[in-house]
Amino acid sequence: MDRTASKESGYRDIPYRSIRRRRGGTLVAMIAMLCTGCIVLCASEANAQCTARDVLQNQLTVKTTPAANSPPMLVKSAFAVPVWRTITVGTFANSYALLSALNAAGCSIGSSAGEILARPAFTVGTTKTTVELVAVSAAELGFQNGTAALADIYARAQQLGFRLAAAEIAPQLRLQYFNQPLGEFFIGMEPIKTWNGEPVILTVANGGAGLVLIGRDGSADAEIPVAARFLFVRSNEPALANAVRRADETVVLGHR
Repeated sequence: MDRTASKESGYRDIPYRSIRRRRGGTLVAMIAMLCTGCIVLCASEANAQCTARDVLQNQLTVKTTPAANSPPMLVKSAFAVPVWRTITVGTFANSYALLSALNAAGCSIGSSAGEILARPAFTVGTTKTTVELVAVSAAELGFQNGTAALADIYARAQQLGFRLAAAEIAPQLRLQYFNQPLGEFFIGMEPIKTWNGEPVILTVANGGAGLVLIGRDGSADAEIPVAARFLFVRSNEPALANAVRRADETVVLGHR
């Protein structure tokens, strides 16, 4: 082994003479080094949770969280939609630490999603907080004709008392949702522009080859399939009460 290879592999050259005179000590050292390597390898495999093999193992050994694939029912207010999942945010010092955690977990990150995480507009919370997420499809919000514009979906969701999620929700959910079934969730968030000025929203997905975090077209006129599921946050109670009142008033006016 030449000196360059020795430096790259983490080993240092040991003179033959030292091996001969201290055979026992060298053997112990070599065993210790091998054990250390095994520990590091095992630790890396333990941290990797997003690969296809890990996803399959999770689905075989852990009861998966329902993907909320029940038949579409028209949502009249956010208050009536049960919490789909609770996650924790504000657990990383900065976006670079969050990105490092995604890489350590073996989560694939799409090119546009990677740009978003590196943009100044993408920020992480400074206080550890739990967030309740609700899952709802565009069809459940009342859109039935194949596709709907993203801006219309957002407007309808906010009218019913849903609130757009912070951008941090997407990567945090990716790290806290390793047993995701096949499918994907659009994150109901304010779009963040790439370096080229293209608005992007983030999507947490299991495409069959592992768990990924990808970007989607976040333009106001982007056409979204009505079957697509969004993750929103419920607004505060006063907003929910107003949404329920407006919905009731709409029903009353419709019967006149």
